Amino acid sequence: MRRTRVLTAVLALAAGLLTGGPPALAAAPPDRPAAAADAPARSALAADTYTWKNARIDGGGFVPGIVFNRSERNLAYARTDIGGAYRWQEQTKSWTPLLDSVGWDDWGHTGVVSLASDPVDPDRVYAAAGTYTNDWDPNNGAVLRSADRGASWRKADLPFKLGGNMPGRGMGERLAVDPHRNSVLYLGAPSGKGLWRSTDSGASWSKVTAFPNPGTYVQDPSDTSGYASDNQGIVWVTFDESTGTPGSATRTIYVGVADTENAVYRSTDAGATWQRVAGQPTGQLAHKGVLDAENGHLYLAYSDKGGPYDGGKGRLWRYTTATGAWTDISPVAEADTYYGFSGLTVDRQNPGTLMATAYSSWWPDTQIFRSTDSGATWTQAWDYSSYPNRANRYTMDVSSVPWLTWGAKPSPPEQTPKLGWMTEALEIDPFDPDRMMYGTGATVYGTENLTNWDRDTTFTITPMVRGLEETAVNDLVSPPSGAPLLSGLLDIGGFRHTDLTKVPSMMFTQPNLTATTSLDFAESHPNTVVRAGDLDSGPHIAFSTDNGANWFAGTDPSGVSGGGTVAAGADGSRFVWSPRGAGVHHTTGFGTSWSASSGIPEGAVVESDRVDPKTFYGFRSGKFYVSTDGGATFTASPATGLPSGDSVRFKALPGAKGDIWLAGGESGGTYGLWHSTNGGQSFTELQGVGEADTVGFGKAAPGASYQTVFTSAKIDGVRGIFRSTDQGRSWTRINDDAHQWGWTGAAITGDPRVYGRVYVATNGRGIVYGDTSDTGGGDDGGGGTDPDPDPEPTGACKVTYEITNQWSDGFQAQVQVTNTGPDAWKGWSLTWSFTDGQRVSQLWNGVHAQSGPAVTVRNADWNGTVAAGSSVGFGFTASRSATNTEPAAFALDGRTCTVA
Repeated sequence: MRRTRVLTAVLALAAGLLTGGPPALAAAPPDRPAAAADAPARSALAADTYTWKNARIDGGGFVPGIVFNRSERNLAYARTDIGGAYRWQEQTKSWTPLLDSVGWDDWGHTGVVSLASDPVDPDRVYAAAGTYTNDWDPNNGAVLRSADRGASWRKADLPFKLGGNMPGRGMGERLAVDPHRNSVLYLGAPSGKGLWRSTDSGASWSKVTAFPNPGTYVQDPSDTSGYASDNQGIVWVTFDESTGTPGSATRTIYVGVADTENAVYRSTDAGATWQRVAGQPTGQLAHKGVLDAENGHLYLAYSDKGGPYDGGKGRLWRYTTATGAWTDISPVAEADTYYGFSGLTVDRQNPGTLMATAYSSWWPDTQIFRSTDSGATWTQAWDYSSYPNRANRYTMDVSSVPWLTWGAKPSPPEQTPKLGWMTEALEIDPFDPDRMMYGTGATVYGTENLTNWDRDTTFTITPMVRGLEETAVNDLVSPPSGAPLLSGLLDIGGFRHTDLTKVPSMMFTQPNLTATTSLDFAESHPNTVVRAGDLDSGPHIAFSTDNGANWFAGTDPSGVSGGGTVAAGADGSRFVWSPRGAGVHHTTGFGTSWSASSGIPEGAVVESDRVDPKTFYGFRSGKFYVSTDGGATFTASPATGLPSGDSVRFKALPGAKGDIWLAGGESGGTYGLWHSTNGGQSFTELQGVGEADTVGFGKAAPGASYQTVFTSAKIDGVRGIFRSTDQGRSWTRINDDAHQWGWTGAAITGDPRVYGRVYVATNGRGIVYGDTSDTGGGDDGGGGTDPDPDPEPTGACKVTYEITNQWSDGFQAQVQVTNTGPDAWKGWSLTWSFTDGQRVSQLWNGVHAQSGPAVTVRNADWNGTVAAGSSVGFGFTASRSATNTEPAAFALDGRTCTVA
């Protein structure tokens, strides 16, 4: 059965609690390129080149791991629990996403439980990927490996699952590269699967059978879902680099195990044999194990729970590797802790300096501790001056991400913005003692004047999160006037996006829902907006009369326990709501009182007709329902052949009464896309659409009268984001293999003001929007007016060549080829020559060959047809020398192209 949303009853304000995914399919062959297309489409399926960006929110989810490379300055990575991995870009002080190539079938590989950056060869990076160890994720985990800093990946499938969004995900790192023999890696597995090793740079893995303890700790043995009852397993691996020489495997390795009585093991013979470290503390779990080889100290951060939400007691310990002595170096007495310790880091420029976090101190705030004498004495980020007043060693500037205040006005000792929560990731830059970054449940914070702490002057903390977008998106709407986009999100509610290129000032408040499950606006009065969602206590619905700028709460009918779906009448005079825990209800006005609707079952999905203010629609368990009296009564439609389950989303077309598109179904059953032009009395299934999960509408193409239809679907055997400008008679795939974002089945909408623009909901990569290179498309995302299209050059083709990333000996580029002639291409071949010895190493969305400096790229099976005025694109990685001159000339099938 296809799981569209999985809810775990955990604390709010931490993205990554819910996910969605397609059914399990055949496993990919071992070691295939992670970005390879799952299946070819017939050549008649057109393709268009889109530019993809995020509608900026900046953060929004839990960042459980930050990893700095130990041999190259400014090379750092971040991992998220459901939103992939990122690499730091020092020049722009921003993060670049690295796993957007993960496709629908492998959606679980957007959850990253561990990262490792090779200290010998900084171009190499590894990610242990997989979201859940129970049946919520149908696929096993994998170790992804890259030789170009995450620009491209190869995959080694594992015979067990990994849990990037499981309890204990803030512990680690579970994945580690031998600092002397970098072809050797270790991986700590969950679920009692033990310790694993690779000796070929991550290409293959085998179990370390000599390792004696696969772990014993589970958060909640009574949990029948398998989420909280899984053995958290092996949680970190740390090498003692002082016990090896370059080219030979490091002799001494420490491993942390989720076992409160036997938490730390050691090998002194390069992993051949293992022993429990004698004299170690018991009763708690070692979340982190960080070695200071210069002083011979292994530091350990302990908690009584696995985190990242729980933890009531904790300690910090120092193990002296030469003598075997254990020393409790905790900054406070155990009786005074109400939290566990994590976020452990050592200043590599000043190894006696270390820091740790009270990761589970939710109230009044997290705490960060610092020692400059190997843990003998400590200071902390804030103290009480006189309770409840605080004296902070830091100042916080969140002006770049102002919503981090949550619009809150707490009473002391709470402050806003908070220093953080779930602070399991904290790292001092190994090359710069003044720079430190740490992850929270909503962002990455950092400072670049950290050593002010030691001089008793304040240091400044700011968000260091630009480019890292980690929200899970439930719903999206693009009104015909006002803000171009309104979003419904998990954990942080949602935003009014007046400028897609800027961070909104605040999420929706009054009430501040922990998750918005459904959004709608009145089609003919788009200033009237309604949203429904989840809240621990308080109303579950809110209304706006100014296009979502300001809100006021409605009143819940009896029994409501969650948001469900909500629909606004076309003129904004009435609403229909199908909340969780209560049946379908309707109201006139703004929800001060509700009346139960008849004729429609509880749990139905509801939508409104976009023309007739009294017509509403519903769907439940294979049946379509229609109301023509404002939602008071519904009647089951005679329509047949629709999906029998409840994984369905549908929308009515603006401007056309009774024009409805319905997407959904499940693997192994009825699954596709349907269209009705008679108010749902009958539906016609669209041929060639094997699967569809969501549908939306945007501005009609130039010269077309019918609005553009968008869907996340499988068409002609290819999974992707598709566009139709002719009512579904033909489809154009508008994403590509490098831009897949895992699961995209929650919501999609076009923009009624900008032809070709589409907004895509992802499950952990935020809101992605795309603009077409096709005629009439695109602006910078700043507003809602139509841009003037750039004039096309004369001739057969136009080429845009862009270097999107480069490093010491390699680079990544994107090439867009536009058909500027009068006829469609039925296959294409582009050629150019490099001048500086560049060599293409991997290319996607095409087939390449290179002879000396000459490169030829031909179409793939599915993107050979390019209509006049349309574009096709491909990307590649390549090696380079000190210079990297861009090609000056391109030819398409022997015809010279204009170079943009």
